[in-house]
Amino acid sequence: MDIKAFLTHVVKLEIRIRKAINTQMHGNFSSVFKGSGLEFSDLRQYHYGDDVRHIDWNTSSKGHGTFVKLFKEEKEQTVFFLIDVSASGSVGRQGNSKIKTLKEVAGVLAFAAIQEASHLGFVCFSDKNEKYMPAAMGKKHGYKVISELFRVEPENTATDLKAGLTFALQTLKRKSLLFVLSDFIDEGYEDLLRAAALKHDLVVLHALDKQEIQLPSMGIIPIYDPERKRTTWVNTSTRSFKNLLQQQVKNRGGELKEMCKKWHADYVELHSGEDFVPALVKLFNARR
Repeated sequence: MDIKAFLTHVVKLEIRIRKAINTQMHGNFSSVFKGSGLEFSDLRQYHYGDDVRHIDWNTSSKGHGTFVKLFKEEKEQTVFFLIDVSASGSVGRQGNSKIKTLKEVAGVLAFAAIQEASHLGFVCFSDKNEKYMPAAMGKKHGYKVISELFRVEPENTATDLKAGLTFALQTLKRKSLLFVLSDFIDEGYEDLLRAAALKHDLVVLHALDKQEIQLPSMGIIPIYDPERKRTTWVNTSTRSFKNLLQQQVKNRGGELKEMCKKWHADYVELHSGEDFVPALVKLFNARR
């Protein structure tokens, strides 16, 4: 697929999603990419009749009076993509890898954000930043984001989700709509993911592939780990190995989904090579 075909594919998918949402009864597609409502502006002394929920208890506890937070309407939204392009994303059949699916999903969401005049940016990471484009507004910039995303060819193979999340947290100075797209085959990133959920409007997009769950019985075979560049011999025909494989994938997804629920973040499970439009429609309906 060349860049022209990729853009055409992205546009068709976005139209499908927009039509599915706009024909339903609750709101419209554009509400997904608007600012999150109100953002903190200033403090002033409490007046009788003020909403007690807006009292800033940290400031008030200093003994100089009771203060309430003032808010202003947030008109602009920054949409930022944190995309895992490590070697584990190459898993998939007939060219339908996890990373191909994540690029398509990010492309569709980016195109949708362009239509709503959002600031748009991304970083693709492995165990280093492979490609970074800071957030900016405008259709020209938006199309460049999609084109550069399509062209990303990672140099490194390993995963460092912690470094990717740290970069996003340090780069995004104000509250943003943050999409994290990964298969989450890594460890020790949970605290940083929680920090991202607290600071930003977080959406977790978890990529899976059927081969990770339903490995066919082929006897004893070598399995190559492209991230660690190491080969391990396993017996794919044993029930214990199949159960272990399925349980690991199930546990990872279940734990991630539970964490997102606890932190009020959105979680979407994506399967490489399958139609992801229904999953995104469900996500947008829930966010409305």
